[in-house]
Amino acid sequence: MSEVSQITKPPAVTALPDQGRRSELSGQAAGFWAELGQSVKAFVVLWGDAAEFTWRTLRWMVARRPCRGTILPNFHQIGVRSVPVIGTTGLFIGMVLAVQTYAEFTRFPGMKSWLGAAINASVIRELGPVLAATMLAGRVGSALAAELAAMRITEQMDALWCLGVNPVHYLVVPRFLACVMLIPLLTVLADFMGVLGGALISTQFFGIESFEYWRVSQEKIGLWDIFCGLTKSAVFGAAIAIISCHRGFTSSGGAEGVGRAATDAFVVSFVAILILDFLLGLFFNGLSAMIWPRG
Repeated sequence: MSEVSQITKPPAVTALPDQGRRSELSGQAAGFWAELGQSVKAFVVLWGDAAEFTWRTLRWMVARRPCRGTILPNFHQIGVRSVPVIGTTGLFIGMVLAVQTYAEFTRFPGMKSWLGAAINASVIRELGPVLAATMLAGRVGSALAAELAAMRITEQMDALWCLGVNPVHYLVVPRFLACVMLIPLLTVLADFMGVLGGALISTQFFGIESFEYWRVSQEKIGLWDIFCGLTKSAVFGAAIAIISCHRGFTSSGGAEGVGRAATDAFVVSFVAILILDFLLGLFFNGLSAMIWPRG
């Protein structure tokens, strides 16, 4: 009887070697998709919060004019104290561009007379606004984010709420106005110094005739180029202000949070400047083609 039971007893089921590997891979895939979903959710929430923060800033800017005592210190901090670094940056932009452009133009006969137009158009339309905004994102944007982050961590914003003062109106609107109004003026300074630096290198070191240099520049560069550059700088200034103030307002984690807010403000502002420059370039090129169609 025991022999019969031993014969009819079903064999033990052993796990296949691949089943454990498959379950491990499925767990890793589930973890990957869960992490991806959390990242997408955090990204959407972040940009939604930034959009709502932008709306509050614009609404308070229109609803109530900020007092002079909050605007003037920001004008000095953002505008006056940025003059040396912007002037130096613009000067060397023009000088470096002159050196590189001259080295390329000498390969083709008759192109030296176009040197001034190439340098000045590049400075006024692209390099001046972009590099000036990048320098200000590092100097001004990081400072704004760190200052507001420190105020949030030390509960100074809560104190403003207790006093019946809206922190967005009192802290953000003056900084936003200062960036939008002064960064285009600083871009004008960067453009002027860049044009001056390019002209000095081209005429004094490379022997380009001064009259021909400026004549071709005047023919090829018009008010439209200046308008495009200044409009870009105003948009860059608004982006720097919103991003930096938002990072400061949403910071947490003590002293480490202050440093993280300053770093994030610069990195995000720099990426935003490049993306906006690309989009605005496409927009202005299309608008120019509509206004002045070719052939």
